[in-house]
Amino acid sequence: MSGKPFVHPQGLCESPHVGEGTRVWAFAHVLPAARIGRDCNVCDHVFIENDVVIGDRVTIKSGVQVWDGVRLEDDVFVGPNVTFTNDPFPRSRQIPEKFSVTTVRAGASIGGNAVLLPGVTIGQKAMVGAGAVVTQDVPPNAIVVGNPARISGYVDTRHEAKPAAASGPDEKPGMATSSVRGVKVITGALRGDIRGDLTALEYEKDLPFVPKRSFLVLNVPSAKVRGEHAHKVCHQLIYCVAGSVHCLADDGVHREEFLLSKPNVGVYLPPMTWGSQFKYSKDAVLLVFASHLYDANDYIRDYDSFLRELKARG
Repeated sequence: MSGKPFVHPQGLCESPHVGEGTRVWAFAHVLPAARIGRDCNVCDHVFIENDVVIGDRVTIKSGVQVWDGVRLEDDVFVGPNVTFTNDPFPRSRQIPEKFSVTTVRAGASIGGNAVLLPGVTIGQKAMVGAGAVVTQDVPPNAIVVGNPARISGYVDTRHEAKPAAASGPDEKPGMATSSVRGVKVITGALRGDIRGDLTALEYEKDLPFVPKRSFLVLNVPSAKVRGEHAHKVCHQLIYCVAGSVHCLADDGVHREEFLLSKPNVGVYLPPMTWGSQFKYSKDAVLLVFASHLYDANDYIRDYDSFLRELKARG
């Protein structure tokens, strides 16, 4: 849409900072200092406070109160009766000096009746399920559900789930490509007899790199997410040697999710691959091989920075 903002005769918009094409419907109330972008849709019975910034093409469905400190970036969808909060310790008639800032990044969607605690950030294009209670930041592209909200997957992601337990002798070794640039699934030989199973790796023969470092990740609560970063130069290979975990690989264009549940099956992540691990089983143990010694400067921990670095590299 284009043209001047439309305000329904039974709506009240006190702000002069409303973009062209935005519609404010019946019984909605927008306070004077609020800033709303172009082509937004503010549905019936929405209340928008003063210290609020809303981007372009945002949809806010009925029954939502957008309190001071809320920032909604472009193309955000807010479902009916979503509850934003801005004070972690509210008291009647006691106003804090500064409210917590809650940010919903571009393209994200918040399902109906979801609750967002003060100060959380919902990553770009993430999806919050209906009725979810968001108590901590949601990564870009993540899908979260439940109370407290936990990651159930990632949007626009191919799923390569495999059977859980390693069973049977003489599983064929090999290396399979994926839809994500450079990412491979590496299957090592698994030998079994009445004494048990054995799997082994010969670094120079079986791996895409020779490791200089390895580490274990264990005792991770199932609600937690590990990883959430990329490396500039370091290669990694991730195995789940006990239990199971889901592993995300993202090259900025394609995204794929792997279920790691066999000790002889790993996922290779080359440099400039965004990775995260989630849905840890209680007994999960990750073994990670790295091509370089630890260097804090090799990490890219912000997804937007990761995308900018990819673009700069061409």
